[in-house]
Amino acid sequence: MATTASTLIIPVENQVRELDAKLLLSCVAAERGFPVVIGSRAYIHFEVASLPRGIYLAKSMRRLSNSMFRILRMLGHEIVAWEEEVLVHPPADTYFSLRLSPVTMKNVSHFFAWGQENSDLIKQYPQLPENLPIHITGNPRGDILRPEIRAYFSVEVEHLRETYGNFILINTNFSSVNPFIPSIGMFISGKNGEKTSRRGQGGIGLSDEFAEGLWHHKKAILESFKQLIPALERAFPDVTIVVRPHPSENLQVYHNIAAQCRRVKVANEGNVIPWLLASKTMIHNGCTTGLEAYALGIPAISYLAAFNEYYDYDFQGLPTKLSYQSFNFDELEETLSRILRGELGVADGEERKKLIDYYLTAQQDRLACERIVDVLEDSGYARSQPAASSIAKYMVGWALANLKTTLTQLYMRRPGPNRLSYHNHRFPEISVAQIEQKIAQFGHLLNRFQTIKVTQHSRYLFKINT
Repeated sequence: MATTASTLIIPVENQVRELDAKLLLSCVAAERGFPVVIGSRAYIHFEVASLPRGIYLAKSMRRLSNSMFRILRMLGHEIVAWEEEVLVHPPADTYFSLRLSPVTMKNVSHFFAWGQENSDLIKQYPQLPENLPIHITGNPRGDILRPEIRAYFSVEVEHLRETYGNFILINTNFSSVNPFIPSIGMFISGKNGEKTSRRGQGGIGLSDEFAEGLWHHKKAILESFKQLIPALERAFPDVTIVVRPHPSENLQVYHNIAAQCRRVKVANEGNVIPWLLASKTMIHNGCTTGLEAYALGIPAISYLAAFNEYYDYDFQGLPTKLSYQSFNFDELEETLSRILRGELGVADGEERKKLIDYYLTAQQDRLACERIVDVLEDSGYARSQPAASSIAKYMVGWALANLKTTLTQLYMRRPGPNRLSYHNHRFPEISVAQIEQKIAQFGHLLNRFQTIKVTQHSRYLFKINT
């Protein structure tokens, strides 16, 4: 009797940040016999009732996912998960209330940790299900930082250098106070952009004291960066300043600044890695790109003009500690000058090496993707689909999935800044040919994936198999 492997269902919420790494995982899984469906997270949810029973790979275990996880299980899918945002997280108690839900976690069959720190943190959760296996595998986003894969971005790197010349990259992460649409901020913005008392998506689970304090601190940092951008243009007349806003931010504030400057550009297309590799240096404040720059050997500076020890060290400490730290513009100017003269490379030291090793597994030897697929194989998913639900349970799940789809699609199309425009901003349409080109690049570097095939499943979803 022929075996039927479980379909691996891989949702992608933020295309520029997630797609490349998840495509690499898709190829590794398909090469080892798993059919894969990958694409827009929203549209996977719309079509989940019609997909083959399989393994849904979740990027978080927040309370916001309670209803979808319940529907997935009723339809007969199993759920495995990692935590997309764990490299930069608040203190444990705040992290637990913000990012974890006991209701959601009880539906998860396996958890993949980025590294030992991630595993240690999850194990402290008071409501951790007793039977949830935690596997320290690393993450596919860590794989594409590795030296043997960096050339995947070489064409983009060359294009960026030709386009912008010598440039300083500024990465922002202020969606909590400058959201693309009002509902995703830490607090829902009023008509004039003012803060209201109502929580947005980014603030659900935070205590009042932490949310208020963090909002005001993030607002102060945003203001410091708004002053920083034109000041850098004046101080460094021989380089371009490229501002790369977080995909969930409102870009208009940066376009307004660039309109008053000659050498300030605003761009956020593509993965951040080629931008880092093409830049002379990168400036951030507590952003995950500080870790990515360190792993790539690119000098980074954490700009801490609006400094709060609790939020900047206890909350956003990892990328800050892996970077040079400047507490005012004069310090920043001096460090930047030394980097541009070639006197400073990536911030080094044994403590930084120990820190990244604690947070990030699979920096060498076998890829994190391979280790994740090992777990799927060892769990029997390569040999059979998850057990089917009873007909009654399946029908309830099918009805709930379709009801949720209808309501979400209506909500996405509300007048004004809406979820549809936000979706299309974070997951623009991409063709089969573009997916095939990405896979061919991975295949060339790793000498594999020659048998991988890509077909269009629907507008935003793709099938990957051999």
